[in-house]
Amino acid sequence: IRGLHFQTGESQAKLLHVIKGAIYDVAVDLRRDSSTFGKWHGETLRENDHKGLYIPEGFAHGFLALEDNTIFSYQCSGRYIPEQCGGIYYKDTQLNIQWPMEGIDREILSEKDQHAMSFEEYCKRYL
Repeated sequence: IRGLHFQTGESQAKLLHVIKGAIYDVAVDLRRDSSTFGKWHGETLRENDHKGLYIPEGFAHGFLALEDNTIFSYQCSGRYIPEQCGGIYYKDTQLNIQWPMEGIDREILSEKDQHAMSFEEYCKRYL
């Protein structure tokens, strides 16, 4: 699982597709003036479905690999600026994302994603 990553300064749009395997991809709207602020959208992408997913600037992004050895590619607009990157915990109860965990034996998270902030903390810090 890759947590819900976002950028605070120069936000990045993302265009992604799966090369091998399958993922469940999630985008969370962080645009404070949006009618869908705090809402999420999830999409399953598989290597043979030939679908791509575009995530606009102003969204947090995360994914769950649904198969071993999954490979996917994504292109980002803008520059990568590490000090402007943050994360929201993927199991945040306020967001209530319905991750398809059936058949997943174990969750592997980076250290950064294990200690990501809650959506409430994000709102207090950045809005």
